[in-house]
Amino acid sequence: MNRRYRKTIIAGNWKMNKTASETKQFAEELKAIMPKAKWCDVLVCVPSVNIPTAMRAFKDMRVSVGAENVFYEKSGAYTGEVSADMLKDLGVKYVIIGHSERRQYFGETDITVNKKVHAALEAGLHPIICVGESLEQRELGVTMDLISLQVKSALAGVSSDKLRKCVIAYEPVWAIGTGKTATPEQAGEVCTFIRATIRHMYGARIARSITIQYGGSMNPGNAAELLAQPDIDGGLIGGAALKSDQFVDIINAANQE
Repeated sequence: MNRRYRKTIIAGNWKMNKTASETKQFAEELKAIMPKAKWCDVLVCVPSVNIPTAMRAFKDMRVSVGAENVFYEKSGAYTGEVSADMLKDLGVKYVIIGHSERRQYFGETDITVNKKVHAALEAGLHPIICVGESLEQRELGVTMDLISLQVKSALAGVSSDKLRKCVIAYEPVWAIGTGKTATPEQAGEVCTFIRATIRHMYGARIARSITIQYGGSMNPGNAAELLAQPDIDGGLIGGAALKSDQFVDIINAANQE
């Protein structure tokens, strides 16, 4: 982490978990043990049906509410989709875009990710843009080529001013939900490469201001080591974000001097 230049952000990604009533219960549990987030920003990205409940449940805490997905059109005959304006009207600040599960199960591509990034930015949201490689791609030695393509595609047409609202999350697909985790050195190497890619596109001053998260099975046991890497500025947390005590342990790791 480098707090001098950029925010540290710990974000929970609940995926398709928790009902509205369970959301309220989680907020009550978190409130009882939540530390004062001296150094890091905290948010929870919840299923869209839980957003109104989450907004009420977390309103008295230093926890922002985010969404897990957004569509790139403002309105229209797109049954089941949610627009950026709809999320903004609910009070949402952040939205995850391009998560590997969206790419794997719902056919998202680099092109649709770019469209969603623009839609989110136009509505005033902060997109958390996910990039990452599969195990096969890592073993083939094309990790950096793929990451470069994903970053450049996602940010195509994004101005330097709007880029400041973006967060990049490196999530090696082979480490999501598998219990495997990239070593701090592996994760740090890719996050440093992501910053170098942004520096090549936008310049050094902007690149050093962009928050880059790690999103591959970060947990209380490995959070401190991962966050000690200079270019890892937080975490996009899956399973550990569903348990209030584990989530707080990761927040505490991010709040260390």
